[in-house]
This record gives sequence, C-alpha cells and structure tokens, in this order.
Amino acid sequence: MKIGIVCYPTYGGSGVVATELGLGLAKRGHQIHFITYGRPARLQHFQENIFYHEVNAEDYPLFEYPPYDTALASKLVDVVKYEKLDLLHVHYAIPHAAVAYMAKKILLAEGKYIPVVTTLHGTDITLVGNNKSFSPVVAFSINKSDGVTAVSESLKNQTYDYFDIKNEIKVIPNFIDFDRFRKVNKDHFKKAIAPNGEKILVHVSNFRKVKRVEDVIYVFEKVFRKIPSKLLLIGDGPERRKLEDLCRQIGLCDEIRFLGKQDAVEELLSVADLFVMPSANESFGLAALEAMACEVPIISSNAGGIPEVNIHGKTGFLSDIGDVESMAKYAIQILEDDKVLAEFRKNALAQAEKFDIKYILPQYEKYYEHILATAVY
Repeated sequence: MKIGIVCYPTYGGSGVVATELGLGLAKRGHQIHFITYGRPARLQHFQENIFYHEVNAEDYPLFEYPPYDTALASKLVDVVKYEKLDLLHVHYAIPHAAVAYMAKKILLAEGKYIPVVTTLHGTDITLVGNNKSFSPVVAFSINKSDGVTAVSESLKNQTYDYFDIKNEIKVIPNFIDFDRFRKVNKDHFKKAIAPNGEKILVHVSNFRKVKRVEDVIYVFEKVFRKIPSKLLLIGDGPERRKLEDLCRQIGLCDEIRFLGKQDAVEELLSVADLFVMPSANESFGLAALEAMACEVPIISSNAGGIPEVNIHGKTGFLSDIGDVESMAKYAIQILEDDKVLAEFRKNALAQAEKFDIKYILPQYEKYYEHILATAVY
C-alpha cells in the first residue's frame, strides 16, 4: 500500500506513534509518505520506502497567522495525486481530520477518491476538542472519516461521551519497538548519576500542567527522606521554570537533574529504578510503556487509559490524581526491597511485551484493508 501519514512532527505522543507506525509499516514493504511542516522527531535516518513532504505555510499581509490548514490541504492534494496514494492516515483530530476532509472533497471533484483514517490520541479530544469553539469541527471531521481509531478504550469512551459520533471507533493501542526500547547495560552511566548506589527515579514529559510534574518532585522528596535516591526529569515545556524554583525551595537541587529533551531516552530508562507519571489526564501512557519495556516499574495516577497499561500491584501502582502521599508510599514499597523491585521489573517487561509493535502493525494493516474494501465513494 501507498499510505500518507499526517502528524505533528514534535516530541508529543501522537507524533511519536505516527512516526514509529510509518517506520514499522515501511519495513513491512509499504510505501509511507509523511506530510507535515517539519521532519518528525524520530524520523532522523534514511530508510527504504520512507518519503517526506514538507508543508510550507507562507505569510500573507492580510493574515495575522500563516494559513497552515490551507497549505496542508493543498499539499495533501498534490501528494495524493502525484504519488498515487491509496489511503491517508491522519493523527490528531485538529486540524488534520478536518483538513483531510477538505482535501478529499477537492480530489473527488477531480475524479480521485482517497479514504481517510483518523486516529484520536487524547488531548485532541479531552482538551482541545472539548472546547466549544472547536467541538463542531471535531465531531464533523470524525463522522466524515472513513475509519476512526483510538489508542485506548478510555479515549474511545470519552469521545462518545463528549461528541455525537455516528462512526464506529476501533481501539488499536499504542505500541513499543523492542529493537529500540529494551534494557541495556549502562552501568558506567548509572555510576555517574548515582555514584553511591542511589535509586534512580525518572519522569519523561513535555512539562505541561496536565502532566503534574510538580507532583513528581513532591513524591521524590518523600522517597529521598527514606531512601537515598536521584531524580531525572527528561523533557521540557512551559512548567520548567516553576519546577526549577520548586527544587530550590525544597533544597534538593543537587539530587534532581533537568536533562531537557533527549533522543536516546531508552538509555536513560535503562538506568532507572522507577518511573513516575502523576498526570491529570493520559489517553494511554506511552512514556510509561517505554519505561516498562526497559524493565522499569511505574508509579502513576489512575487517569484515562493508564490503568490499561500499568497494572496495579503487578507492574507498579495506581493512585488518585494528586495523591502524592499514596504515590510516595508505593514508591518506597517497591524501592526498599531489591527482591520486590526485581519482581516488579519482570512484570513490567511482561506487560510491555503485549504491546510489541509486531502485534500491533498487523492490526493497522487489516484495518486499512477493511477501509479500502468498504469505503463509500
């Protein structure tokens, strides 16, 4: 198949999943065309069957902002026509699903039909789409898609709750590529971070309010008082300055490291003993799954789709949003006994293996084939 993938080219979960999906499909012989305004963060090396088409939204004197939606629609029409694509797979409802519908109608007027699959990832529904100024467009775009998938049962149910959706939503979960995300020997790196054998806690996110990164620091503070430990904060975003101030206030700057955005996250996860995800909302919890693939147990909130990934009492523990006391108690329970930690590590890996990309890619292929066979022209 020749498949066009539209996504945000950032470090966010939707862009990561879209890119990894395209890379995986290309390895299976499909021709994949990424169409976006920048090269996706995980699309760094040449690979057979991978093509990249950059969308250029030029400034116009009459517009306060560049008309990206229009530029993207025009690029989609161009790529579909001249690369002879079979299907468009757009990730994130706003604006990609709406723009894909526009492109589809333009192509239809020229005698070309292109089916569109929309994948819902989370904040496009729970935060952006639920805004009244956007919700009519979101609902319309979903209903006009030829196929719709969601990354978790939780997100599927939320979408039906928030909008009047007529389309069937198929759940195809996020996945992990074990060629990349697996525990490797980084003892020299671990000694540099924790020279006296301290336990290492890790958090990875884009440092937005919804991630509640301040709770990570409060959890770490309580753990540190009981168990010698270090905290690695990976990522960057609007909350970083407040988080740095909080570290100074509680006097733990020497124990907490801000590492910024990292491409080789798997190397950092390989030295971790515990991953902390206290988010107020997560459609799936991809960062937690990546940690589990590297044999790292999870301390998390019970928000959204996280319980579909992190199994309470087995791969880690779940707490109510904002319950720092509970999260710290569970963290200490895992970290204070090496035998307990080893058991949770084993369970985390076993759970992550259920989401191996080799099991998920065939689900997408089968769904594409179904849409191509049943799409109404």
